[in-house]
Amino acid sequence: MKLAHLADLHLGFRRYYRQTQAGINQREADVARAFTRAVDDVIDVSPDVMVIAGDMFHSVRPTNPAILHAFNQIKRLRTELPDTPVVIVAGNHDTPRSVETGMILRLFEVIGGVHVVAEEVREVMFGGLDLSMVCVPHSALLARRGVPEPSRGAARRVLVTHGEVAGVLSQESSTLEYGGAVVEKADLRTDEWSYVALGHYHVACEVVSNAWYSGSLEYVSTNPWGEMIDEEREGRRGQKGWLLVDLDGSPTVEFRPIELERRLLDLEAIQGAGLGAADLDNLIENNMQAVAGGFADQIVRQVVWDVPRPIARDLDHAKIREYKAQALHYNLDVRRPPPSRSVGVGAPGRQQTLAELLQDYLKRRELQAEVDRSELVSLGRHYMDQVQQDQLED
Repeated sequence: MKLAHLADLHLGFRRYYRQTQAGINQREADVARAFTRAVDDVIDVSPDVMVIAGDMFHSVRPTNPAILHAFNQIKRLRTELPDTPVVIVAGNHDTPRSVETGMILRLFEVIGGVHVVAEEVREVMFGGLDLSMVCVPHSALLARRGVPEPSRGAARRVLVTHGEVAGVLSQESSTLEYGGAVVEKADLRTDEWSYVALGHYHVACEVVSNAWYSGSLEYVSTNPWGEMIDEEREGRRGQKGWLLVDLDGSPTVEFRPIELERRLLDLEAIQGAGLGAADLDNLIENNMQAVAGGFADQIVRQVVWDVPRPIARDLDHAKIREYKAQALHYNLDVRRPPPSRSVGVGAPGRQQTLAELLQDYLKRRELQAEVDRSELVSLGRHYMDQVQQDQLED
């Protein structure tokens, strides 16, 4: 029996400023297209059941185009595969912080064969498949910090939940999103389940042989560059997709990559210590010209280390603007030498930058219930980076 495991679609995700001819944010359109391709592949494979393990949408109030696209794709899948039920479990991005706010996932219950588990733990039984699926949405995992015992009424027992498995995921690259529920690995009791379908971490990753994160279908986090580091460790740098799981016997898991609309290009970092602006201009241009297939309409980052502000001001900003016009997004990440200050006696200590101070403040300040803290922190960092870049270009 085969199960299609998807998660972290983040439909409605928006980034950068370019729009399609239809007036849709380009990255929102990219994310929608990724889901369409995933549904195409699921239909081709024809699994016995499909699960979306949280964060179907990027916001509890997704855009109308995102809602319509999701509805049409789920309905298409059910039309093409009428014998394949779909289970949708709510993640932290799907879950309102206020009880007064409705949950858009309920809309999909009008489609026959679609089961939505939004708030409380729920077991969904599929007698014809001899399958029990215990679903623990974000809010329930957050409240109980654990999962229930599996049902003994079916030969195949699957747990679906959305959260962070403590001590398992990457910490050094900061790819975990803020706001996820944390569960201890031991509390999953993986040996009691046929399979554990996880959502929240955006990189396809094996926790144990029968417990996996499927990863996201597109780069929809605040740190896509860190995701690529994690993907490289998993042997799938630059790849997004979903998992096809054979539940008979010890589960076998197949990663099914999908084609992305554009590449994320993290160019080789430049060490700028001791170099003048003209030297740096040449190195930056060489990196851009060396991109195989060109950088037009791609997402590009160029890190340049240890560049004093006066040198950064003298860079060829007209050329940089050309890069920005050609790429979907071009980020010239110029990093100044780390500041230091004297702390009493002894060695100098590092002083926090203004961007770091702002980030720390936003992470701890009180917010209204409807404000997404991770989005606020990301937006604050974006504005600080933009201010710094504008200062350099003045």
